[in-house]
Amino acid sequence: MSQTLVLNATYEPLGVVSERRALILVLNQRAISVESSERIFHFASGEMILPSVIRLVKFVRIPYRHSVPLSRRALFARDGGRCVYCSAPAASIDHVIPRSRGGSHAWENVVSACHRCNHLKADKTLKEIGWKLRALPREPVGAAWRILGTGRTEPRWIPYLAPFGVEPLTHSAASA
Repeated sequence: MSQTLVLNATYEPLGVVSERRALILVLNQRAISVESSERIFHFASGEMILPSVIRLVKFVRIPYRHSVPLSRRALFARDGGRCVYCSAPAASIDHVIPRSRGGSHAWENVVSACHRCNHLKADKTLKEIGWKLRALPREPVGAAWRILGTGRTEPRWIPYLAPFGVEPLTHSAASA
């Protein structure tokens, strides 16, 4: 079953719910359908187009923010789908300080890389091979990044996530 993006009354991304839950929120008038999907829900007295994006009618206050889950998809989005070493299209992930040398699997130590750079770097440090990062890796912040990090996003969601710092991925980076 597909998922639906949930926006707060202020259009801030809150999370992702199942199409069934989104439909219940819309039917109970707790949310308004903003974008429709291509899927149709058939029932005894008719049919209804399922929403892809819904907006809550009332503002929901979120007391605290969780950290953004580290995923391959979110990592490629953070780095723009490009290798941080040479700017070629990214196809793999690399640990700046290799795990074999005590590096952690955390946002601050993981970057996207092309196969060539990842292979050349292997388990060496940047200082050993004389390379530099285009930008220091850091954890992205915001609700849009938490949504992106949870898994597959719909192209219809991008206009609602973009104002919160998420850029659309190129096709090659999204499928990697």
